[in-house]
Amino acid sequence: MDIEIFPHRLLGADTTEKLLNDLEEIGSIKRMVIQGQRLPPAEEGHPDRRVIKIRGQEVELQVKTGRVLLEIEDESAIDDIKKVCEDNLPFGFEVHIGKFIRTQKTVTDELKYGELLDEIPDELVGLTDPNARLSERATIIKKKKKREQ
Repeated sequence: MDIEIFPHRLLGADTTEKLLNDLEEIGSIKRMVIQGQRLPPAEEGHPDRRVIKIRGQEVELQVKTGRVLLEIEDESAIDDIKKVCEDNLPFGFEVHIGKFIRTQKTVTDELKYGELLDEIPDELVGLTDPNARLSERATIIKKKKKREQ
């Protein structure tokens, strides 16, 4: 099941960083994707084109966040997601439930990865941006596995 968080305005780098870190605390979120308009290259000096830290891992923010897509394991996370959004998005937001992230390899994936298509991790399936350069592909932040007790 997927969740779409649609803020009522575009998010700056600080808000994006805080929101993603707070969402990362929710255990049943399998993966997160941010979408928005592409920021200008770093050499042009846009203030939101910078490195943010998600769970201690540095990620270059390449878009002005317009929506956040989440793949979740169960519906019990929805209330927690809404609470995190209320804390971080005081200007308003909408939460939609549906299917927003592809789970099967696409023609675009095949065109982008070519012969390496079978070697891409499952986390990257359906996340290919046909206009992105190789250096601008999706960043995967691994979750720590829960210890068995």
